[in-house]
Amino acid sequence: MTIASQVKQTLATLKGAQGTLRTYSLQARADEEKYIYEEALHTTNEIIRDLENRLKTLELEEPQFKGY
Repeated sequence: MTIASQVKQTLATLKGAQGTLRTYSLQARADEEKYIYEEALHTTNEIIRDLENRLKTLELEEPQFKGY
């Protein structure tokens, strides 16, 4: 498995976790609980953005990995 495909797999997993966090945030009753889930969503957004940028870099440096 190439690095690019591992990054793509990690992105897919993180996006799934993000969906779960969003659901929990919507179901949260206490403000503090809702805040914690929203902070986790913000953190995962930053990580996803960083990984997407890393993937672009990988694909530019190693064109053979593009699309895998």
